[in-house]
Amino acid sequence: RDPIMENPSFLLNVYDVVFASGPKELLKKFQQARHKVVFSSETLIWPDRHLEDKYPHVREGNRFLGSGGFIGYLPNIKEMVTGWDGENHESDQLFFTKLYINPEKRKAVNMTIDSKCRLFQNLHGALDEVVLKFEDGRVRARNVLYDTLPVIIHGNGPTKRLYSFFVALQESEYPLVVIGIFIQQPTPFVTVFFERLLKLRYPKNRLKLFIYNQEPHHEQQVSSFLHDYGNLYQDVKFIGPEEEMDSATSRNVGFDMCRQDKDCEYFFNLDIEVVLKNEDTLKIVVEQNLPIVAPMITRVGRLWSNFWGALSAEGYYARSEDYVDIVQGRRLGVWNVPYVSSVFLVKGSLLRSELSEHDLFTSDVLDPDMAFCDKVRSKILYLRPCFLIKMYFTFLTPNGVFMYATNMHTFGRILSTENYETQHLHNDLWQIFENTLDWEERYIHENYTRIMKDKLIETPCPDVYWFPIFSDIACNHLVEEMEHFGQWSGGGNKDTRIQGGYENVPTIDIHMNQVGYEKEWHKLLLDYVAPITEKMYPGYYTKAQFDLAFVVRYKPDEQPSLRPHHDASTFTINIALNEVGHDYQGGGCRFLRYNCSIQAPRKGWALMHPGRLTHYHEGLPTTAGVRYIAVSFVDP
Repeated sequence: RDPIMENPSFLLNVYDVVFASGPKELLKKFQQARHKVVFSSETLIWPDRHLEDKYPHVREGNRFLGSGGFIGYLPNIKEMVTGWDGENHESDQLFFTKLYINPEKRKAVNMTIDSKCRLFQNLHGALDEVVLKFEDGRVRARNVLYDTLPVIIHGNGPTKRLYSFFVALQESEYPLVVIGIFIQQPTPFVTVFFERLLKLRYPKNRLKLFIYNQEPHHEQQVSSFLHDYGNLYQDVKFIGPEEEMDSATSRNVGFDMCRQDKDCEYFFNLDIEVVLKNEDTLKIVVEQNLPIVAPMITRVGRLWSNFWGALSAEGYYARSEDYVDIVQGRRLGVWNVPYVSSVFLVKGSLLRSELSEHDLFTSDVLDPDMAFCDKVRSKILYLRPCFLIKMYFTFLTPNGVFMYATNMHTFGRILSTENYETQHLHNDLWQIFENTLDWEERYIHENYTRIMKDKLIETPCPDVYWFPIFSDIACNHLVEEMEHFGQWSGGGNKDTRIQGGYENVPTIDIHMNQVGYEKEWHKLLLDYVAPITEKMYPGYYTKAQFDLAFVVRYKPDEQPSLRPHHDASTFTINIALNEVGHDYQGGGCRFLRYNCSIQAPRKGWALMHPGRLTHYHEGLPTTAGVRYIAVSFVDP
């Protein structure tokens, strides 16, 4: 007795298959079939329709054999394939079909088909039969026609998702995509948006750009991007504020750029407030091979997303039963939805057929995004939820167009444009409250989160701690903001900006409250400095209140140094805003009691030390260039 010969083997087209359960359930259901070989079944006959009459009838279920999945005992499988004399490119489905429709050979091999989809579920021709069943934190595909839970799901035929679509392509063969970028209001981090656009992993010579900017505030950022990088793209069309084009018209014109180009295969809508963190986003949505698909993005800390789960009776937003689970990632898939916005992909062929009207975004009563989705929905004969798990299901009716949203990957988020100030030079500095995560990524040092884990805090002098806090960009922006403001103090003892009007140890500086930055600076100290303080000074807890926070400028011909003094603080934070050796020579800080100096401050690093009593210190002379530091006198 050979145990190997008695164990069943199974064969699958594994590149488009999902296992819904494990081998225990698979073997149990195979044994219950009471045959030696069991093939998957299909509702459609392929590849020879003329063989339909020769198929045996079944009492219930599918009649036709599908060779994409079968399971059986090895001796029976060997006997079954013995007669194969075809070439590799010939149809194995036709070979197995002819065996199955021959009563004698079918009996000799002891083969049958899984007519009620207990083991295998082929999706082609059966999408209406399959739903997802959510239960006890798990999800299973259910065949509702036969009330079965298939073990193996096969995305055969056109239902398969194109996993390796780009793998086999040369860059010159990538689908041509028009990316439509829309700037409709003052928006933070526009420069970062264009930096991320450049990082999209997609050949730029297969991309065309349509850029619409109706906001004069952002003209400089757009023109800088086009000047530096516009020539990397196959083509660029730009519409600026001077053309006074409204939002709906701009989107219609953007669609036309793709619609009128027979080589354009996709239009990728990308609003300026979208933060695309996933550099493969464009590839992923193209691979879906769907008419309209949106990568799901959300707003940090909120349930807002760029899709609707359902519609109200009046055609406006309604929350679907599973919306929260989808947005929070507890249910993953590609979801048939009635509305998408902000970032989505549209097939070019669709714009030249079902969506060929020029005014898709125009409406007397609806906003452009709602008008577009309303017109897309009007093409649908019926609408109902559908789901995907790692493969492509489509629910297109003969004249229908469906919209989808996918949360199979993490794509990014959307910015808040509320309360965005535009009166400063670097307005993004003020976004620490409204878009905290984006502010942090832009302005906090890349190694800040590793401070504790990797022990990055240094102790150059007793009870003096040195750690990274600001990025280079944060330092540059703060210096430029202060120079743009320009109202530097004279460096004298008389100072009407402070209580009492007298400064004992004056510097040439600008206070944070002069540029309207004291609330933001307090949040910086509270969120990023206080945790370090409490770690390094055990038992001390701070609310990061400060009487003074300011940027100091040292120049050899202005104020090169600062005499020895105590600070009027419990502890002091001193952040170097530029680079010694590059921007200036000399400088640094000396603690007299310990005869200890820090003569090469690192840009973006903070020195933290006690202010009163113990740490009498002086500012060492700056001998060339200009040195900038940000100073905070912090009390509990």
